[in-house]
Amino acid sequence: MDMDFRTDRVTDLAMDVRSGRRTAVSLTTHALERIEALNPTVNAFVAVDAQRALEQAEGVDQVIAAGGDPGPLAGIPIGVKDLEDAAGFPTTHGSPLHDDATAARGDSALVARLRQAGCVVVGKTNTPEFGWTSRTENALHGLTRNPWNLDHTPGGSSGGSGAAIAAGMVPMATGSDGGGSIRIPSSACGLGGMKASLGRVPSGGDEAPGWLDLSSKGPMARSIFDVAAALEVVVGPEPSDLASLPKPEASFLDAVNDPHLPATVGWSPDLGYAEVDAEVLAACEAALGVLVDAGIEVVEVPNLLEGDCVEEWMTIVCACLARSMEAHADHDRWLEVDPVLRLMVENGRRVSGIDLVKALDAQHHLNLRLVEHFHRVRLILTPTTAGVAPPVALGGLGLINGAEVQNWVHFTYAFNMTRSPAATVPVGLSHSGIPIGIQVVGPQHADLVVLRAAAALEQLLGFDAVAPV
Repeated sequence: MDMDFRTDRVTDLAMDVRSGRRTAVSLTTHALERIEALNPTVNAFVAVDAQRALEQAEGVDQVIAAGGDPGPLAGIPIGVKDLEDAAGFPTTHGSPLHDDATAARGDSALVARLRQAGCVVVGKTNTPEFGWTSRTENALHGLTRNPWNLDHTPGGSSGGSGAAIAAGMVPMATGSDGGGSIRIPSSACGLGGMKASLGRVPSGGDEAPGWLDLSSKGPMARSIFDVAAALEVVVGPEPSDLASLPKPEASFLDAVNDPHLPATVGWSPDLGYAEVDAEVLAACEAALGVLVDAGIEVVEVPNLLEGDCVEEWMTIVCACLARSMEAHADHDRWLEVDPVLRLMVENGRRVSGIDLVKALDAQHHLNLRLVEHFHRVRLILTPTTAGVAPPVALGGLGLINGAEVQNWVHFTYAFNMTRSPAATVPVGLSHSGIPIGIQVVGPQHADLVVLRAAAALEQLLGFDAVAPV
């Protein structure tokens, strides 16, 4: 049977394995062959263990042969972002400071739950150093390229996972989102992506949360439907995670099997302050036209937020980075750490307790602002990013309307501050062949509402192009 992870649904592949039409070994072999062929160019994976992966896959097939059920994601090969643990692999955080890290003895909560559902871990995916930026490159593992156009970034910080899925190396991978790090690469790589409400996908473990209450882990896949299939098996409480939420009574898969949008949705083209690239805006407005034709009322929401919260967001991030990296300040490879990251650590050391609490206060007030809007509209749509994922030659800068800018994302980190569930759906391609996404934001804990709406958008917009690799 032909196989293409860029188009095959995860649930269909897993059902084929569970029914005996395919084997888990065949899926894993296809993933390993695809990685071998494309990774030298794309550089999505930083570590692969073919033998261990095939042994896991054989174990899945043996369970099925014995009449057992290995789980709803039986045989699905996955990559794990190199900021979280997968047993047998070192977690390097993309940093020379962890170049000598020993192999993890256990899995993160997310990886453990995916394995329990039948997934096969084939390797670790690239990330910017400590996941701090929207360009996936580091001194340890190098630059990851976008499979849609190798001259462009796949975004970050889950750029290795996004690129691996877009290239058809694996149908699913893990990500984390502290400022847009699932949504940005999902948008840039033509994927349906979702940052669930804080605590919906638990973290936990021995270490305290790296970015306080900004970051949410989660699965990444080609479509919202596939993301929902993974969320179905990974959400739920975790005793070691103080923020973890109960599992909703309703099913995530049922939600995307019943896709629909509210009769009225809000639209914020700029959040009230952001400059947006004309090409991004045109693609999103064309998608809105499809909604209007389908009978959905689109109401523009002026001044969605009172201002850019990037300063407050950076206060929290810098303080957290300083806390996490202080033990490495005397490391003999400290000067190999990205100089901007070192500057952020220095800034974080100067953050006072009052500074940090004021930044946390900003989260409260941002959420109050959103609550006012959600009294009038059930969901809010925005561009996912302010600009198209930029060329790697810009060295981390972005492009908005032809001008080089530091911040080409703008639309994601505010919803980490508010802990809102937020998804992204592809709406088209830029002139450079890079996908463009539209973001769906919902009230706190309204994950199922966001998923239903994102699935409905996927159906209405019908984006079915694949990366030309």
